[in-house]
Amino acid sequence: MLDVERWAELRREHFVRGVGIRELARRFGVSRNTVRVALRSDRPPAFRCPERSSKLDSFKEEIHELLRQDSRLPAVRVRELIEPLGFLGGQTIVNEYVREVRPLFLPRRTFQRTVYRPGEICQFDLWQPSADVPVGHGQTRKGYVVVAALGYSRAGAGALVFSKEPPDLLWGMVRCLWSLGALPQVLVWDREGSLHAGGGRPTEVYAAFCGQLKIDWLFCEPGDPQAKGVVERLQGYFETNFEPGRRFANHLDFQLQLDAWFEKANARQHRTLRCRPDDRLAEERDAMRALPGREPDVDRRWVTRVLPDPILRFDTNDYSLDPGLVGRRIDVRVSQREVLAVALDTGELACRHERSFARHRTVIALEHARALRQRRGEPQPEPEVQVRPLAVYDRLIA
Repeated sequence: MLDVERWAELRREHFVRGVGIRELARRFGVSRNTVRVALRSDRPPAFRCPERSSKLDSFKEEIHELLRQDSRLPAVRVRELIEPLGFLGGQTIVNEYVREVRPLFLPRRTFQRTVYRPGEICQFDLWQPSADVPVGHGQTRKGYVVVAALGYSRAGAGALVFSKEPPDLLWGMVRCLWSLGALPQVLVWDREGSLHAGGGRPTEVYAAFCGQLKIDWLFCEPGDPQAKGVVERLQGYFETNFEPGRRFANHLDFQLQLDAWFEKANARQHRTLRCRPDDRLAEERDAMRALPGREPDVDRRWVTRVLPDPILRFDTNDYSLDPGLVGRRIDVRVSQREVLAVALDTGELACRHERSFARHRTVIALEHARALRQRRGEPQPEPEVQVRPLAVYDRLIA
């Protein structure tokens, strides 16, 4: 049998240079019939293995019927069902055949590429770092990152939070939107429990949030992650490129590195867009609504009474209160940065503490400790002043 190279040479010598069949047979050491076959064949020679019968041949129709009844039937179970019928083959040939024919029995699903208009949509998702985030005082805590991506420009932003409660998620959304610099028409989430009330309806707190910003909302259908593929792809890139090889001093350092990473990622060439998200973001901002003058109020707020032990407990931490307000009602406001409380009747400041994300700590302001000591009638300790002998100063002057 001729190989492809000799077949091509025979045809070249005959059709291009006009060499006869007898001369070609002499030169190449083959019979004239072999030369004639090569000249008549328009396709290069190829080795074709004769088809051999398989042990599965007589059971293929039974396999098809099993897959019609249950297209997800495991291949191991298929072999168990055809074995009593006389099948004597191994599991490997069953696996290979089922893998080949199973798509014929699965429900067919097609996807249409979605094209977004500038400023039309912003998709959100929640990502959990693989390691706990340092929060100071030798402690770490499970964190979450609210990830946002604009549909048209693919520009992204992220915010670190420490719970899935509505105030934290909404604060993360606000930070992302303010980082992107404008407001889209629609905010897209999957069915996040603290934001979705069921049936595609928002919870009351999420509806109030969207109402303040004059933004529409949309919840994806169950089991349909493709509906927010823009943020899913960004999150996949984020998982493999941001966290590996990084160290974080605390949660503030985590957020600083996170912001720097998104700034760098938005300036990189996007494989699908074939341009930088930053270039499209400038165009998209022109089609979006401007940010309001003030961020929406997403802080935790409640009213309580100052107890004889003037302590406010939040998130396992105790924060001191002004002991002069014992028995009076105070308005408490907790943001991501501070714990603030004021008296309801007079507006006096009850406390202002930096919020701690570490657990089981007691935070006492110095003025509160002094006021409490005075109310208890305890004498103020005199400061200790070191008294040096005059000879020490004489030696310094000399």
